[in-house]
This record gives sequence, structure tokens and C-alpha cells, in this order.
Amino acid sequence: MIPCQRHLFAFPDDVAYFNCAYTAPLMRTAAAAGQRAIEDKNTPWCIASGDFFETGEENRTLFSQLVDGTPDQVAIIPAVSYGIALAAKNIPIEPGQSILVLQDQFPSNVYPWHRLAAEKGAAIITVSRPADQDWTAAVLAAIDDKVAITALPNCHWTDGTVLDLVRIGEKCRALGSALVIDAIQSLGALPFSVRDVQPDFLATGAHKWLLGAYGYGFCYVDAKWLDGRPLEENWLNREASEDFSRLVDYRNGYQPGARRFDVGGGSSFFLAPVVKAALTQILAWGVTDIAATLRTLTGQIATRAADLGFQVAPQKMRAPHMLGLYLPAGLPGDLPARFAAQNVYASVRGDAIRVAPHLYNTPADIDRLFAVLEAAMA
Repeated sequence: MIPCQRHLFAFPDDVAYFNCAYTAPLMRTAAAAGQRAIEDKNTPWCIASGDFFETGEENRTLFSQLVDGTPDQVAIIPAVSYGIALAAKNIPIEPGQSILVLQDQFPSNVYPWHRLAAEKGAAIITVSRPADQDWTAAVLAAIDDKVAITALPNCHWTDGTVLDLVRIGEKCRALGSALVIDAIQSLGALPFSVRDVQPDFLATGAHKWLLGAYGYGFCYVDAKWLDGRPLEENWLNREASEDFSRLVDYRNGYQPGARRFDVGGGSSFFLAPVVKAALTQILAWGVTDIAATLRTLTGQIATRAADLGFQVAPQKMRAPHMLGLYLPAGLPGDLPARFAAQNVYASVRGDAIRVAPHLYNTPADIDRLFAVLEAAMA
């Protein structure tokens, strides 16, 4: 168990923030790194050509450690949608085949597949939310030899109900279905290994559970796709671009590995140092310990919510770091306003109150959350 880390963040005492799944606060160290980067831009004559690559390479290595992979298979991207678009550009699909998604899946991992299906004459299969919350069994039952692409999260973004991607990955490989994962609601708080899951593409942004910045993220690319086509032809992703004096010697070759898929400007002097500071701290805590600590918090919240009459998925069906609270008769319409009035922050997503704590939350925060819920139900 990790003790409360609220001192590493700039929270006022009267704010109870249960909205990491919306966007995370920056740690003081990450904010300071960003501020230093802005100051550095005041003296551009001190910026060397190597600075365009160094922090990005460090982040590539840190992220590969987070997912139990190798840096050469990590691309730097601006958002999950960019990574999903990379997958859609490179994975072949034939007329009559299908693409599998979940009901109410986040749009960034849905819209590209609708376009691809329309262009290729393929079908979209949408797995309905199972009554027992067992997404894994429902997905396994839906994958057949016509499913060319299985596009999933690690846990559902509205309520944290979890999928066993190791088992799903095994069936995908057995039937020849490419596995594409939107991991923005899990990486950093839920242990994950690309060696175990073996996704074809995995995309995430840094601003949620990676405690980083907007506009910066990562895409892990399986080795079989490393000769694929990038979304853009920028100068940074071409070989030997480190030598600025020879950039006009145009080259057909790319930087090694997944670097060919990097977004233009991916070096991002302002964002990369923020993400580096955040990833360094996450790895120091250890994702396994983060998950165990957050499971204790969400378990306490689930127990108190059930006592109030809320429905919560069983623990074995929930990710450790967030959960959805449902009411059979529906949520009070004024609940978001009640939260805001008391400086309590949680999201309503679909029919659920999505509660997403992190290591900065205290027992007093939980009490304040339930004071609002109890008043709303009185």
C-alpha cells in the first residue's frame, strides 16, 4: 500500500477530486518541469539539435518499461485517436469481414472503425453490455473467424468494468483478428504487459492515469506492423534527421522501429518534460502498488455506495481504479450541481456516477463524496 500522496499535488484542502478518469492534476514536479521548459524557450540559442530527440527518447523508454515492452516499438502521438487512425490505416480488412467494438465504447475507438467499415464493405459488431457485467465472456463469444479487427479498451470508460485482454488476445490470435486497444483509462493504474496481451496496436494519452499533459501520448506497435505507413511524412521520422545540416538530402528511409509513426513535433519541448516527470514517479511507485492502493479506496466507496442503495459491479468485474455507481430509478438530475457546490468532483457518464480516485484522495474526501450522495437521496 502506498500512503496518501496528496502533498505531491497542489490541491486546496476543500477540494475532493474523484475525476482522474476525466483528467488528472499535475504533480508539483511535473508542473515545475513544464515551467522550466517554457522558460528555456526564452533562450532558443541554447536549444541544440539533440534536444529535439533526447526527452522523447527518454519517454519512449519509460513508457516501454510501463507496458513491459521495448522502446523501438513505441511511437509518440498526440492522442488516442491518432493511434487508432494508425491502426485503421495499416490493418487490412476485406468486404464481408467485421470489426468488433463494445456498446457505449469511447468515440475515439469507434468513429475510425465506422469509416473503415463503410469504405471496405465491412460490418460493425457491437457487443451489448452484459447483465452480469462480464465483458470478457461476451467478447469471447462474439469473436469469430469473420472478425478482422477487435477494438477494445482495457476497462469501460463509463464505469471501470474490466476486460481480460490476455484471454481475448489469445482468441484473437487463434482466429486471425487484429487486437487494437484504447488504454487511456487504464495505463498507469492497472498493470499491463504487451508480452502477455500481444496487441497489434495500443494507444493512450498521457493526461489521465499517466498524470501527464494534454496533447501527448504513446502508441505501442507490434513488430509485424513496423514497416507500415505513417499518417504523416514529417522530417523527424526520416532517418538521419538528427543532422540538421543535411535535411535537404531527402531520404526514403525512416527512423528505426515505431519512430516512423511519430507525430510531427512529437519532441514537444513543453509537453515532453511534463510527461517524463510523471512517468518517472509512476514507475517509482510501481503500477502494481498503485492498483492495490486504489482498489482499497474503490472497495471502500463500493461498500458505502451499496449501503445507500447504489448498484455496483462485483469487484472481480471492476478495474481497481474506478467504478460506476448506478441507481435503479436513475440518478438525480441535479447531482452534478450538488457535487460542484461542495467542491466534490466526479463525473456522470451514461447512467453511472463515475468515481475515479487516485493516490491524492483521503478518507475525508470519501466522507465529503458521501455527504453529497446522502443529501441527494434524502
